[in-house]
Amino acid sequence: MQRMNSTTVPPSWPVVGHDWAVDLLRRTVSAGRLPQSLLVTGPPNVGKGTLVRALAQELLCTADLRPCGICRACQLVAGGRHPDLYWISPEKGSLKIAQVRDLTRQLSLSPMEGPWQIAVLDQFELATAGAANALLKTLEEPPPHVMLALLAQQAEALLPTIVSRCQIISLRPIPRPIIEQALIERGAIDSAQAKLLSHICGGRLGWALSAATSPDLLSRRSQILDDLASLFRANRVVRFMYAQAMSQQSADTVLETLELWVGWWRDVLLLAYRSPVPLTNVDRVAELRETAAQWDAGTAKANLLALQRTMEQISYNANTRLALEILLLDFPSVP
Repeated sequence: MQRMNSTTVPPSWPVVGHDWAVDLLRRTVSAGRLPQSLLVTGPPNVGKGTLVRALAQELLCTADLRPCGICRACQLVAGGRHPDLYWISPEKGSLKIAQVRDLTRQLSLSPMEGPWQIAVLDQFELATAGAANALLKTLEEPPPHVMLALLAQQAEALLPTIVSRCQIISLRPIPRPIIEQALIERGAIDSAQAKLLSHICGGRLGWALSAATSPDLLSRRSQILDDLASLFRANRVVRFMYAQAMSQQSADTVLETLELWVGWWRDVLLLAYRSPVPLTNVDRVAELRETAAQWDAGTAKANLLALQRTMEQISYNANTRLALEILLLDFPSVP
């Protein structure tokens, strides 16, 4: 067995920008105090899944220094094929009670290969009430070989009885320079494109990496911001038609659109206050200045609060169409 000495450093986790979370989890694993129920929160594509997958490699790796990234267990975890790793995602817009019941039956069995069974429930804010309640008993008394990880955008969107049984790890947007450096190091794009993506990704490395290889993401962002500009000039009928069409999309798609609108109004507020903080939409500075010239900081603040309120309502499974109609009805109109 390989021994650790002063010159032996454990392999790093393949996680960018969340060093504090990695350090916390590694310390708890090393001390044998890893909580059996984790709730990892944060914006979409900020790295929740990447962090939990790295933790699974740490727990299931068969090397002396973990995670090695090259053993069979690490490779299986990376490919989502390890028999002791269960990754449960919503089906047709929600995480259902049948999925949770099937999972709990699997977890009642012994691990097939490793010392742990690790269950990851992705987008748990989309769990039905029945699914959430079905998981409660496992959260209260998990088998000793089981580690549960719930992923969600906000803890507030979950039942308090679920949240109270988990240790919460809240991931924040990654600083822009770290994202820019990570994009350049991966060599997929040039420095100019890396700089742009590091601004517009909103601190979400996953989104930036996807946008680097998928022009469709950038085209969609451009269309969403163009739609926002059009809505400022639209009458109520057009706005209600837009709300109806938007409400037919998945909750994730709606929230993605609202996140982009939040970034726009944040930039407007920064310009209104002449803040030195870098803008998000650096490729649309002229349009942002035009918006900032039309409305004051109070209007920008009001729209940010309205957007945040609407996003919370949709996360709580409110009537999406009604929430969007109210939002767009209060949107300012070009004088």
